[in-house]
Amino acid sequence: MNPQIPPGGRITGPRLAVKLGAWRRGGSRQGAADLAAGIELLVLDGQLPLGTRLPAERELAESLGASRTLIGAALDRLRAGGMVASRRGAGSWITSPRTGGLEPALPDGSELIDFGRASPPAVAGLMPAVDVARRALAEHLGETGYSSRGLLVLRERIARRYTERGLPTTPNQVMITNGAHHALVLSLRLLAGPGDRVLVEQPSYPNALEAIRAAHAIPVPVALDPAGDQGWDLAGIEAALRQAAPRLAYLIVDFQNPTGLRLDTEGRRRLGAILARARTPVVVDETMAELDSEGDPVDGPPPLAAFAGNWAITVGSSAKTYWGGLRIGWIRASEELLGRLMSARTGLDLGSPIFEQLVLAELLAEPETLLRQRRQEVRLLRDAMTGALNWYCPQWSFRVPAGGLSLWCRLPEPMSTRLAVAAGNHGVQLVPASRFGVHGGLERWLRLPFTLPADRLFEGVRRLATAATSLHGTSTMDPDLPVT
Repeated sequence: MNPQIPPGGRITGPRLAVKLGAWRRGGSRQGAADLAAGIELLVLDGQLPLGTRLPAERELAESLGASRTLIGAALDRLRAGGMVASRRGAGSWITSPRTGGLEPALPDGSELIDFGRASPPAVAGLMPAVDVARRALAEHLGETGYSSRGLLVLRERIARRYTERGLPTTPNQVMITNGAHHALVLSLRLLAGPGDRVLVEQPSYPNALEAIRAAHAIPVPVALDPAGDQGWDLAGIEAALRQAAPRLAYLIVDFQNPTGLRLDTEGRRRLGAILARARTPVVVDETMAELDSEGDPVDGPPPLAAFAGNWAITVGSSAKTYWGGLRIGWIRASEELLGRLMSARTGLDLGSPIFEQLVLAELLAEPETLLRQRRQEVRLLRDAMTGALNWYCPQWSFRVPAGGLSLWCRLPEPMSTRLAVAAGNHGVQLVPASRFGVHGGLERWLRLPFTLPADRLFEGVRRLATAATSLHGTSTMDPDLPVT
């Protein structure tokens, strides 16, 4: 019986080629296996959802610069594993990876260790804030419950925090959103249309790159140097602004995701001046800004908006500092620009949930106690992760970040995608570094979040060492050595 075709969209050959990145790793005989592994990883990573129709073999061969024989062999492998189904005249499409026996072979008694998300559990003080918010909610039940700008008490406390960090802000310069990603989407809706260019760092946050593409805009990358003193190529940014004339820039200058880099005060002053001269609006993602493992952010560099002026749209979120399930973020911008953003919001949503705003307002009433605790937790987990990597993966190199939630590791060979596939068979979920690049690549790099308990971090790195060994058959460390 022919398999039933599930509903789903179609991915073009060029788009699939971009998602695959540098998929070919072996010789000509290994090409079909490499391609099948790359497509399998995209499915397991959620990039090719169930029902997605694949390009015709001829189109895919042209897009990948491969022979139709290789494409056919790769699809045969995927069909044999239950990852792809086909019907004559209807083409091929993605089926559920769970129905084809492709579940990772987890170690006995073990659970999947998720290194794909840089998200810590809820901060310890969340439930007391929920109790206070529950009582405060009664005051709002006689109202409509809609607030496009957000509750005044929350906007006041966010504005106060910006002022403390060196960016004088009033509540009228703040709008509450449903997370920082929502804030970015609003900014794209207002400032970037189809075909417009958006300057980004390389590497950058994958969901932001996807949001830019979803707006039919074109991300223009400027490479970061994770090993350099500065990190940001300010001359390269200035040249890209001049040559590409982007309508918008998206930057993360506080513990950049994924590299962990932080731009210093002088660099922000220069970057702000460059953006202002080019008259380029910039979305500054401050999701990680409060996660300074070495001190209080109040004592650190001022926000980039302090130097970019009215061209800056600063976005923040409660997700990393307090809890990912508290889906509240915000935009800080000039009143004129904020008014335009509020107009752009019409048609997307009617405001953010009142109860969650009350919870965050309570958390921000006296934020430093909880934030200090969060920073201490993150610092200890960072040190546990670095210790595990030094023990199990001594050939991997990385720079210990002063904040944020992940390490950006340089691998001893280009194997990020292959390692992500192999790690799944050892019970570890990874995001290959190609996801962080505008056009894939970055195969010598890997992001490792340190948001799990320390014992899970050690076990996850031990499994990674085993997976890495399976790729080339040699190792400088016995991955079964006990953790001490």
